[in-house]
Amino acid sequence: MYADLLADLDSGELPPGTRLPSEQALADDVYGVSRPTVRRAIAALVEQGRLKVAHGRGTYVATPEATG
Repeated sequence: MYADLLADLDSGELPPGTRLPSEQALADDVYGVSRPTVRRAIAALVEQGRLKVAHGRGTYVATPEATG
């Protein structure tokens, strides 16, 4: 699940600013895994700066930081 989500981020299938479906929807409808598996994958991608969680609003694909 983590690898699939990472591939979607890398390919641009999930562009910056995209809101991800709920954890439950990702678990049941998209990847067919348990909700704790989804949470671990999201947590890892948040730690890497690939996703951002807006509590009460959802999980979004992070916008790459501009390098100068």
